[in-house]
Amino acid sequence: MTGFLARLKPGAVRRKHLLLAALLWTIVGGLLLLRGLVALPSDNKIILFSAALIVGTLKSTFLLDRTVAKAVLRIQSFNDNTCLGAVYSLRTWGLVLSMMTLGVILRRSALAPVAIDFVSTAIGWALFWSSRKAWQAWRRPMWESQDK
Repeated sequence: MTGFLARLKPGAVRRKHLLLAALLWTIVGGLLLLRGLVALPSDNKIILFSAALIVGTLKSTFLLDRTVAKAVLRIQSFNDNTCLGAVYSLRTWGLVLSMMTLGVILRRSALAPVAIDFVSTAIGWALFWSSRKAWQAWRRPMWESQDK
């Protein structure tokens, strides 16, 4: 039975884990960014979008870049054929689930739509911008990334 289950496991080399991590950050960030940007009111769109980019850049720089760096180091420590689901730790998957739940609650709240759209834009940009760290790790050969 163990051999059968092992064959079903979607295992991959570390480089594919890095690619998956980069894609997840990019796609989720891009979708949130686009969703927020499209919904921002047109009369203040440039000001709100610019402010959201600033807030998102700060969040990316001071919080998410470190999170991506930890994820990259974790992935680089994997053996080849590690399950693709291990791209993030259980704690991180829990955080992702919590953020998704908070997003649903926020969208259903009585908060002003412009505030929700601003937050979506800022968080989307932060995720999208921090994805660059995962892309850099994916592009870099494994032996180089371990030396630094």
